Amino acid sequence: MDHEGQFRRAALALGLPDDEVGRFVQHLRLSVRLSGGVGGVPVGQFGGLPRLPVGMDWPTDGVSPLPFIFSVDCAALPRVDGSGLPADGSLLFFLNHEQAAATGERRYGRVVYVPAGADTEVATASSDDTFVGEQYDVSATLRAEFPGWFGVDENDDDEEDDDDLSPVQQQVARDLEGDLPHLDELCALANDLWPPSSEYVSAWLGGYADENVIQNFAEQTLAWREKTGEIVIPVAKWYSQVELETHRLTSEWVSLARFPVDNELYYRSVGSFVIRHDDLAAGRLDEALPVAELNP
Repeated sequence: MDHEGQFRRAALALGLPDDEVGRFVQHLRLSVRLSGGVGGVPVGQFGGLPRLPVGMDWPTDGVSPLPFIFSVDCAALPRVDGSGLPADGSLLFFLNHEQAAATGERRYGRVVYVPAGADTEVATASSDDTFVGEQYDVSATLRAEFPGWFGVDENDDDEEDDDDLSPVQQQVARDLEGDLPHLDELCALANDLWPPSSEYVSAWLGGYADENVIQNFAEQTLAWREKTGEIVIPVAKWYSQVELETHRLTSEWVSLARFPVDNELYYRSVGSFVIRHDDLAAGRLDEALPVAELNP
């Protein structure tokens, strides 16, 4: 479906300027929301045993099996222009959340792409089934997402206080007032077309990568460039440079998958896979990076 065209037609019907709509859709991203127990056509499976290509071993971290989180049938997902997600086949996500959070090593997470038409079979679990969760089906809907510097909370349609934005984000927000004077109306329209949800969500595919993750990438990038002598950043300007680099990298990275993780000690834990737009579009899913957060 032409979601950009759908949004543009709805915006023009409200009398919003066409040039402003064009600038706005450059920042608007749609993510696929996966939810269980809400009806709809199943598009994926959480927990249980995955279907792997015949002859493929269960993915491991080199020592132990990786917990299977979920799989999706890409052909059954709502199509989002420019998302980069495969048009068909299946995506399977494996993540050892605690080890990934403790070490930051990418070997504790893996994304497996199974091409359409490949011969598959239900994987066999070992006697240790701690890496096999409760199985249930999920259906899909779309939601609108905006970058953090819009100052919009996508969960309740209310604007965030300016104090919640970094200095760089506040400056970008001020610049937006000139470029997008109808920002509030445009965001409200996007949320009307692809609304947020108060129901429990099993996962999101696509959309913006978590800002803390991108900021970490920015810090690592700048630190490496300093170490190699490419740049020199005065201590007093370090934070602002990190913010500028975070702003730049936000356009390069996308959230491949983001999902809450059950944990007795960390009830707000989150697991995710992030990937560069270019790698996703080229099908280089092995470049996806696992990220785990332990939030008490």
